[in-house]
Order: sequence, then C-alpha cells, then structure tokens
Amino acid sequence: MNIIVTGASKGIGYDTVLEFSKNKENKIIAISRNINKLNDLKKVCYEKYNNEIKIIQYDITTSHIENQNLLDILENIEFVDIFINNAGILINKKFIDLTQEDWITTFDINFLAPVNLIRLLYPKLKNSKSAHIINISSMGGIERTQKFSGLSSYSSSKAALVNLTECLAEEFMDDNIHCNCLSLGSVDTEMFRAAFPSYHASVSSEEIAQFICNFSQNYRNLFNGKIIPIAISTP
Repeated sequence: MNIIVTGASKGIGYDTVLEFSKNKENKIIAISRNINKLNDLKKVCYEKYNNEIKIIQYDITTSHIENQNLLDILENIEFVDIFINNAGILINKKFIDLTQEDWITTFDINFLAPVNLIRLLYPKLKNSKSAHIINISSMGGIERTQKFSGLSSYSSSKAALVNLTECLAEEFMDDNIHCNCLSLGSVDTEMFRAAFPSYHASVSSEEIAQFICNFSQNYRNLFNGKIIPIAISTP
C-alpha cells in the first residue's frame, strides 16, 4: 500500500508510521516540519523493520501548501491508498484570551491544511482501488460531548473536520474513496500532557497507532462517512 501520514515526527503520527512500516510492502511518506525527528523515524523504521520510508520536511499550513518536495515525490507515485490526516495543534487558552492569530493558526493546521492536502492528493486517491482517508479528530469535536475550558479553538476546528469527513464521504462516493474520522479521547502524547498536565491518560499513542493502522487497512469496506469515538475517557 502507498500511505501518507502527516504530523509524523512525534506522538501518534510517529507511532503510526512505525506500525505501518512493520509490513515491508507498505510504501510510506512521513510528513512533518521537524526534519531531525523525521530522520530519526526513518532510521528506526529501517533498523527495526527494514522499511525505507520517504520523509518530507513540510509546513502543512495553507501558505506553504505547494511544497515542491511533496509535489516531486507525488509525481512518481501513481496512487495513494491511505492518507492519515494526523497533524494538529492545540492552543490552550480561555476564549477571552484567544487572539485572532490563535484562531487562524488553529484552523489553518487542524482544518484548512487537511482540506488542501486532500484536494492535492485527490487524483492519486482516485487512482487507488481502495482509497481510505482517515481524519484524526477529537472527542471535543463531536456534538454533545463534554467540553473543556481553554479548548474552544481546538474543539471548534476538530468539529469542522468531523463535518468535512461526512461531506467528503458523499462527494467521493462515485470515486470509490472512503473517508472516515477517528475522534480520540485521552491519549498519552506530548500535546495532551501540555493541555492537561495534572491528568494521566491511560491509553498510549502506540495503542492508538495500532488501532489506526488496523482500521485504515482492514475496515475500509465497512465504514464510510463515519465519526468513530475512540475513548476510554475525555479527561
């Protein structure tokens, strides 16, 4: 399978690439702004699983969407089977303290970047016989779930991603592209610990990565346009 994962330098994205790389038949493109951590990931994938992944230092925000390194690699790929929209940002501020720049940054990374990347990858996804887009959202982005002070911009951006998933599932149906959303609860990542320093998440990023890989590879035919909560707790 040809697989692309964003936000691959740490946390869930890093562990998801590692999990995919266990199968040497998987050809993986790992995307992040942090080239040093990407180089580390590439080394680990090769040393552990003999999988030579491709890495791209890439700013996914809208002002940098036409990154030439990504375009050059895509020229040599006929199709993309799995696209994991994982990259995200969490700005933890009370609503009254959030600036216009905070809102723009959050929506650029958590919503507009996935929009533009899906649009960019659409011809490659369409060429696949079993394309599957996985948007990584949050329990905070689902209607009628518990919300938390300081996460209004984050939760709002993830709610937009949830809605986009449902829309794209309908629009891409004739193209045989399935689009689903995994809405995560408490996961022990650097981003989560920064947002909730006093809370210990019982689910590891490795466990979530295993679920993401299994779901995206094996359950695509059973789900389309679904918002699936993956949570023991939402702290």
